[in-house]
Amino acid sequence: MPLRPTGRRALRRQPYYNRRPRRFEGPGIHNRPMPVVSSALSCFSLLGPAAEASFRPPAVPLIVHDPYFSVWSVTDQLSEGSTLHWTGAEHPVVSLARIDGRACRLMGNSAGVADALPQVGLVVTPTQTEYAFTGEGVSITLKFTTPVLPDDIDALSRPATYLTWKVQSTDGDNHEVTIYFSADAKLTVNEPSQEVAWNREKLGDLSILRIGSTDQPVLRRKGDDLRIDWGHLLVAAPGHGFIGAEDRAIAEFQASGRLPSDEAPEARPASSHVVAAFTLPFHQVGAEPVAKHLVFAYDDEYSVQYMGKNLKPYWRRNGLDGLGLVIEANDNYESLCARCDEFDRELIADLTRVGGATYANIASLAYRQSLGAQKVVADSNGQPLMFSKENFSNGCMGTVDVLYPASPLLLAFSPTLTKASLVPILDYAASPRWKWPFAPHDLGTYPKANGQVYGGGERTEDDQMPVEESGNMLLILAALAHVEGNANFSAPYWPQLEKWAQYLADKGFDPDRQLSTDDFAGHLAHNVNLSAKAIEALGAYAYLAARLGKEGEATKYAALAESFAARWVTEGASGDHYKLAFDKPDTWSQKYNLVWDRLLGLNLFPESIAQQEIAFYRRIQHPYGLPLDNRSDYTKLDWIVWAATLTPDLDDFQALVDPIGRFLNDTPDRVPMTDWYFTSEPRHRGFQARSVVGGVFIKLLDDHATWMKYAHRDRQPAGPWASLPTPPTVTEIVPTAEVEAAPWSYSLSEPPTGWEQPDFDASSWSVGAAGFGHGPSPQGPIRTAWSTPDIWVRREFDLTAEEAELVQLKIDHDDDAYVYLNGAFVVHLPGAERYEVVELSAAARAALTPGRNIIAIHCHDIGGDSYIDAGFVTVQGSKG
Repeated sequence: MPLRPTGRRALRRQPYYNRRPRRFEGPGIHNRPMPVVSSALSCFSLLGPAAEASFRPPAVPLIVHDPYFSVWSVTDQLSEGSTLHWTGAEHPVVSLARIDGRACRLMGNSAGVADALPQVGLVVTPTQTEYAFTGEGVSITLKFTTPVLPDDIDALSRPATYLTWKVQSTDGDNHEVTIYFSADAKLTVNEPSQEVAWNREKLGDLSILRIGSTDQPVLRRKGDDLRIDWGHLLVAAPGHGFIGAEDRAIAEFQASGRLPSDEAPEARPASSHVVAAFTLPFHQVGAEPVAKHLVFAYDDEYSVQYMGKNLKPYWRRNGLDGLGLVIEANDNYESLCARCDEFDRELIADLTRVGGATYANIASLAYRQSLGAQKVVADSNGQPLMFSKENFSNGCMGTVDVLYPASPLLLAFSPTLTKASLVPILDYAASPRWKWPFAPHDLGTYPKANGQVYGGGERTEDDQMPVEESGNMLLILAALAHVEGNANFSAPYWPQLEKWAQYLADKGFDPDRQLSTDDFAGHLAHNVNLSAKAIEALGAYAYLAARLGKEGEATKYAALAESFAARWVTEGASGDHYKLAFDKPDTWSQKYNLVWDRLLGLNLFPESIAQQEIAFYRRIQHPYGLPLDNRSDYTKLDWIVWAATLTPDLDDFQALVDPIGRFLNDTPDRVPMTDWYFTSEPRHRGFQARSVVGGVFIKLLDDHATWMKYAHRDRQPAGPWASLPTPPTVTEIVPTAEVEAAPWSYSLSEPPTGWEQPDFDASSWSVGAAGFGHGPSPQGPIRTAWSTPDIWVRREFDLTAEEAELVQLKIDHDDDAYVYLNGAFVVHLPGAERYEVVELSAAARAALTPGRNIIAIHCHDIGGDSYIDAGFVTVQGSKG
């Protein structure tokens, strides 16, 4: 069984299985497939070969751009429930149709509108989702087009989706039709209690409605279960539009087909159902179809923090702002929709040809999800950097063993985005901060890439993934060189690659007890699949060396890889298959890392190894797929597709991949495609909406001509990239426990109301030196034991007038921390984070005064290790 979570040093992908804060649980869950759109609609639908087989996605991507701007439907009928963010938080987007004076629901389950127009079809393609409805004498199609075109990073990075409604009569009569659309202000906040404000712009015939939080805490929060609460939602369409209470908008629409006048733009909580709404009048619709569209966008202004520097989204690099974003998107509507149609048709045909209809369905569903769990930003030179987020596995950012399974999509379609993902990791590894002889695991916690947070981070070698990450980096770099025909990108980083190859040469064949990418399964020594990765990575290093003219290195490491492979074949064998661990007979595991042997032409292992493994997998797999190994019934969706690609045989591939389609179709767990699930019954084990599902495109790499066709369309000029930003200078003015053993008052039992106030009498509380905590892997020095679920702490400190204006909070918490300054609540910090600097809001700073102040913290531990400590710092250096 997976290890129990133990605070921050828990196996990072475990906590959200045990304490998921939200789940998608849509009403009306059915296991029957949804019908596809009928061929009569094929002029508007994207009916490729993949649509020939009925397929019910567990969650349907509607508006999916990045980890924050991500809206899904989790019901069979689009009108059955609210649309959701991938975390499960409500992000309501609503559409109604008023047909001859009668309103019906198309999207969302809005109160007050009883009837839904019957839905008759759904098609999901790589860049588009289309629903079809029929009733009241008309047919209506609603299509969501997200132009994530890999050969156009400008279009791909723009967070703008087109919604297109197409209406026509089906009974020979004309019908008066008006469409209603609204988006809730909840899309702009992390918690519904946060206040929002709004305004509008008018540019010619185009109205732009704009909603955002009032406090705009840009990049202030980091973590997993979070939504954006800065920037602005933008909805643009012809006409006037409306911003105000949803019930007023819908009531007026039902009564007259119009919208009421705007409400006064005073701030109010997002929970009050403020919406940005438009009506699209189609007037009298006959047999000739009529189409109208709007633009749905989000301007986040700054997207991530990279080594202390706030970076803008890539589309903003040349000065474009939110209004410009919407105008440019609207101007390009026809051309981008046509390009998406063509891209989807061609890609679906290729996916079906190389892997079959079920595979094409899986890959089509994976495409937007994978790209939507990543963000493209611009560095100081205007060059693209791409960062992933570990959705519901711990929120880590730029994780190497997430990039590794996601890389086939990037390698297939965009060498530039592959480089954009590698550059931050390579630059960090080359910096003085990274002192280990192996590759890093991550760059931080999304959206702050300020240094590794996993395991021992920059401090110790504890709970790192040394063989895993070093092998991953070498293999991705070799695959990049393979598609580009040269290894020039790797050349500046050769000292790091050389160091990693030497580490694998010393420690890769028979790995010590350590974690691998499947770290939810726990530590394992003598891991045979991890050994295969190390061997393939040594071959990849030799491959790179040869292309850089380093013949001595190439010969040396190729020979070493070959000798290791020969040993592996002998020492890893267990009858008709290969072991889980060298010292564990009668065990087995997926050997998905061997896939590179054939794809890169390394040819280190006999072909019979892959054939033998595949034959064994086919015999032992369960109804919903091949388990990861003999220890558990669960599997990883991405690794099954890699394992299925070990041989070029299509029958082998479909035999292993078709059960994935069956799982996605049958699972009652309505979440964006999970990559971790049970195989005997179709249940979600953990993880959702992650970028790793881009790994299913590994089969596309198996068809060399198809791989090169798509990859060579990427003509984006890239480089030179800016140097790694210099982190700001942090000076402690109220020291943490890292510096001194400061005394705090504390209570392990819940105190009375007002405990956080400056005048509260805490004389009966205990006094102890920071930090407070327990467990075998403390985050900092533990000087006072704390092992109960909760602790309340208080401390007095002094500030000068100048410090009170500049000070920021430095805190280490495991787990949830609620912080008060002079009695005022200033921030809730969820989960566990080692020492981090938290920027104080203007309201929080206003609570501070020159002279004596009080900080009070309530920390709640969910289990495992616990820790709390805090101080104050000043920060010097640019953030943006």
